[in-house]
Amino acid sequence: MARRDYEDDPNAPEANSLVPAASVVVVDEIGRVLLHRRTDNGMWALPGGKMELGESLAGCGIRETREETGIEIEISGIVGTYTDPGHVFAYDDGEVRQEFSICLLGRAIGGSLRTSDESFEVAWFKPDEMDALPMVAGIRKRLHDWRSSRIPVVR
Repeated sequence: MARRDYEDDPNAPEANSLVPAASVVVVDEIGRVLLHRRTDNGMWALPGGKMELGESLAGCGIRETREETGIEIEISGIVGTYTDPGHVFAYDDGEVRQEFSICLLGRAIGGSLRTSDESFEVAWFKPDEMDALPMVAGIRKRLHDWRSSRIPVVR
């Protein structure tokens, strides 16, 4: 399913759904960040997705990271909350979702990189390598917030 992001765009379609979601800044033992290239928009992104019924926010972040990248993580903090009503995601099935995401901080504890039906490329990047990657502004903001806050990764 294709996805198009709109941020503060007066031509954006009106939202018709609001779904709680988690994204995760996953950091490895040498300070690299885990990103995957999404199949729905071709952009680099943090692992994440919508919460399922009966699931905690941390559980959502852990599950989505495993499903999209093959990496096992533990949650060690919160980067921030992202609920801008001016940021919507339009899917080709007619859903237009208003942003409602909590970005967590995670530490890699196992697994190995692999792609999924949601990602066609998965890689670790040094923080300064991420600036040139194609990504939507909302993901870039989460990474900027993490980098500027100096949130430590608990080891």
